[in-house]
This record gives sequence, structure tokens and C-alpha cells, in this order.
Amino acid sequence: MIAGAQVSGMQKLAPGIILCATVAMAASFLTAHYSAPVMLFALLLGMAFNSIDTSGTLQPGIAFSAKSMLRLGVALLGARVTLGNMVDLGIMPFMLAVCGVVLSMGVGVALCRLMGRKSAFGLLTGGAVGICGASAALALSSVLPRGQDGISERDTVFTVVSVTALSTVAMVFYPIIARVFHFDDTQAGIFIGATVHDVAQVVGAGFSISETAGNTATIAKLIRVAMLVPVIAIITVVLRRRQVASGGEQARFPAFLIGFIALMVVNSMGFIPPAVAGLISDASRWLLIVAIAGLGTKTNLGELREIGPTAAVIIVAETVAIAALALIVLGFFR
Repeated sequence: MIAGAQVSGMQKLAPGIILCATVAMAASFLTAHYSAPVMLFALLLGMAFNSIDTSGTLQPGIAFSAKSMLRLGVALLGARVTLGNMVDLGIMPFMLAVCGVVLSMGVGVALCRLMGRKSAFGLLTGGAVGICGASAALALSSVLPRGQDGISERDTVFTVVSVTALSTVAMVFYPIIARVFHFDDTQAGIFIGATVHDVAQVVGAGFSISETAGNTATIAKLIRVAMLVPVIAIITVVLRRRQVASGGEQARFPAFLIGFIALMVVNSMGFIPPAVAGLISDASRWLLIVAIAGLGTKTNLGELREIGPTAAVIIVAETVAIAALALIVLGFFR
């Protein structure tokens, strides 16, 4: 009887999951041929299917893709991170990662209050800018409060689109900025890894300078990816205290974050062979693409207009702030 219920549940989920997977495959195909960000393609293609499900048959699978597959994809990100590689770069990338996240989220919250927006939007955009772009936006959206005092799905979509677009711009111009400031390859790699939002664009920008810069940028970026752990943990603890004080249901520590930490520790101890770690990393990337495709299909493009120009000002300001911080720190410790 239990098996029958599971089969019935999978039958309900299958149509929506198949749609999201198909959109993800199409986005990957377009990225391979046109070299544009796969997350952006997945979002835009998903939005194109927003109005096709009049009966609601696809909705359970789309919701599963946008939530459960997202959390699994974030958990598997832990296989990308090894503590040994991060320690080899020294204290500066750690300092930039911590200060960058605090600065970007602080700027986001401050500007949101100044412009009459909810603070949760500043935490979402600031975390995306300070940590790892679209992946961080998706992870944060799963733990931040929803509704009138929190964020909406269109806020998440807007953040993903914005950080992806800004990452692409940074991939082109940040190597030029590194040359203007006469950074050596290691310094240029740290600058790019500490400032560009998405991992793919970090790799592209770093290796456009040199192999040393590319490797350094990748490791510096992974230090920022590891910042997901303390940031989400702190947000969860704060939410739990507020909900206890108000008599509401307590926020639970995210299971996907436990999975992230476990994989990071196991990988750091050398128990995951490089080939397997690569497969897990590829699986994580695929799950996140499917998740963002699901989020896209739930989003009406017209609704993004309601977010307003202040949202763009906030996320650009966060991007400029974290870049300025990296330039100041690298210039001071040269």
C-alpha cells in the first residue's frame, strides 16, 4: 500500500519534473552553442511556459523541482569545497569573503530600509552578491521569511537574473580592472574570486588572464561558497528566536545545509575521489538548473515590473561595494 502511494505520488510529480528537466536541457544546449549563462537561459525559457498549465497538472512537479531539487543541489555544492585548498591561499581571501558578505548584506539591508523595501530583500540580494550569485540566491530564498514581511518568488527571480547579468559584465571588465591596478596573477585571481558573483563567470574571467589567476580565482570563489554555511545558519537561528518570541512555529535548521557541511568535511579529508567529486559537482549544477527552470515556470515576466527600479539600484550598489572593498584591501596589502 505504501509502495502504491509512492507510485501515485511520483505520477503526480512526473509531468512537472519532465517539463523542468526539458527546459534545463534546452538551456544547457543554448549555453553550449552561444556561451551565455545557463541560469539565465533556464529562467527565460521557464517563463515562456508560465501560462501553459491551465489544469494545474504540472504544478506539483514544478514545485518539487523549484524546492526539493534546489535544496539537494545546494547540499551537493559541498563536494566542490576542500578546506586544504582554501588554507593554501592564506588569510586575505578569508578576510575578503567574510567582510564582503557582511558589507554586501549590510548595504542591501540599509538601502532597503532607506527606500522603503523589506529588509529580507536586502539579505537575499546581498547574500547573492557576497556569496555565490544565483546558487546563493536560491539557497537563501528557501530559508528567508515569505509573505508580507519577507520575500516573494519574483524577488528571487529578479535577484537571479540581476546577479547573472552583472556576473557576465564583470567577467568581461574585471580582468581589465585587474590590469589597470597592476595586479599580478595571484592578486588578479583573488580579486576576481572575491568579487564576481557566479562560479562559471569567475572561472571564465580568471583563466582569461592566466592559468595561475584562474586557479586562484576558483579557490577564492569556493571560500565564498563556503560562506553559505554560517550565513544560512545565522539567519535560521535569528528567525527561530523571533518566531519563539511571537509564539509561532520555530524555524528548523536546514537539512540541505547539514548535507553541504558533511560533503565539505568528507571531501576535505580526501575520502571522495576527484572523479566522484566531479560527478557530484555536475549533479549539483544540473539540479540547480532544473530548479531555476521550475522557478521560471512559476513566474510571470510581467510581475517583475512591479519590483521597481529601486531593486536594481540596491543590487548594483552591493556589487560596487564588494568590488571597491576588494580593490582597497588588495591595494593596501600589495
